[in-house]
Amino acid sequence: MNVGIGLPIGDPASLLSWARRAEAGPFSTLGLLDRLVHDNPEPLVALAVLAGATFRIRVQTEVLLAPLRDTALLAKQAATMDRMTGGRLVLGLGVGGRDDDHQVAGVAVNTRGRRLDEQMAVMRRLWSGRSWGDGAGPIGPRPARPGGPDVLFGGFKPAAIERVARWGDGFLAAAPLSWAGGLFDTARAFWQQYGRDGEPRLVAQVNVALGPAHVVDDARAAMHAYHAFTGIPDRMVEGLLTTPAAVREAVTGFAGLGADEVMLYCHGSDPHQVDRLADAL
Repeated sequence: MNVGIGLPIGDPASLLSWARRAEAGPFSTLGLLDRLVHDNPEPLVALAVLAGATFRIRVQTEVLLAPLRDTALLAKQAATMDRMTGGRLVLGLGVGGRDDDHQVAGVAVNTRGRRLDEQMAVMRRLWSGRSWGDGAGPIGPRPARPGGPDVLFGGFKPAAIERVARWGDGFLAAAPLSWAGGLFDTARAFWQQYGRDGEPRLVAQVNVALGPAHVVDDARAAMHAYHAFTGIPDRMVEGLLTTPAAVREAVTGFAGLGADEVMLYCHGSDPHQVDRLADAL
């Protein structure tokens, strides 16, 4: 099973160090979250920089809030990045849950799910080389992977997970081990219902912090601030894994559920965590 690193957002200038350490280690993917009204780097821009500084490791949005973006431009950006990285882009997509993100983008929050479905229909068409329509020609470049980059969908409700089978290649579960199995089963069931070949790619995400007390405290503070809008940030922080044994147990547990990859999301800013996680694995 593959193991990736989720990157912290507090210091964008440090992410090159994270990427190079991960590239030199056993890790498969670099992930980066997306928000608009928050102090975080824009993920497609940041991951493009990191992809240019690496050679083998995948770069993954985790997850990109597609409804906040113009559809044709997003399709072009994703195709460009996929082509220039030799197919290393994984486009994790979701609808987002913050009213302020949608307000600033000028997108009605109650239309986000429908808008994402409409966006996927257009992007899949453009990535296959077909025209936009109404006299507008194809929008290149063609992605490295026929039909577009790998697309994962995140979410918890059945309507969100159904998109995996309708439009995607896999499911990203930012859920604890105790209930991720049910989400995986739902994704598999929709996959079969839609008559898709094979199995959906299943990716799990867990929050980790390895190092001295100040590293763990930094991660807890960052997590608390990021999840404050949920009203239950303390509960989110409680799930942080802070020992090598806990990290290994989670990876083993998700492997038992059939996950193809586990993303170890680091909220703390110390890049030496990459080396500690490599040792832990």
